[in-house]
Amino acid sequence: MSSKTKIVVLHLKELIYTAIFAVLGILLILLLIFMFLPDKKEKSAAETMQYTAGVYTSSIQLNDNAIDVEVAVDSSHINSISLVNLDEATAAMYPLMQPALDNLSQQIYEKQSLENISYGDDSQYTSMVLLQAIQAALDKARR
Repeated sequence: MSSKTKIVVLHLKELIYTAIFAVLGILLILLLIFMFLPDKKEKSAAETMQYTAGVYTSSIQLNDNAIDVEVAVDSSHINSISLVNLDEATAAMYPLMQPALDNLSQQIYEKQSLENISYGDDSQYTSMVLLQAIQAALDKARR
C-alpha cells in the first residue's frame, strides 16, 4: 500500500490577495444592491402630495362660453371640486357636464389622486376634458 501524499504549497501573499479581492467583491455587490433598491421615503412622499392651501381654478372653453373648474385644497387633501360660471344655457347644451364632474369628484375624493379614475363610455370625452382642467388647477396648487 502506497499512499501518494500530495503536498500543497500555498504562498501567504497569494492567500492575502485572494481574501482582499473576495472582501472587495462582496462590498461592491452590497453597494450595488443598496444603490439600486427603491427608496421608501420617496414613495411615501409621492403618495402624500403637498399643496398650498386655497382655491384654484382652471378654465374650459366650450364654444363661446368659458366654464371654470374650481378645486379647493388644503395642505394635503383635495376638498372640493365644482363648476363655476355654468349658466343654464350651457348646462342645457352640455347635459353630461355636471354628472360627469360628480362621478369624477367622488372618485378623486376617495383616492386623493387623479390616477386610475374610471368613467363611463357615455361621458368619456367630457370626463377627459374635466380631468385635464382639474389637473391644471392642481398643478397651480402644488408646492
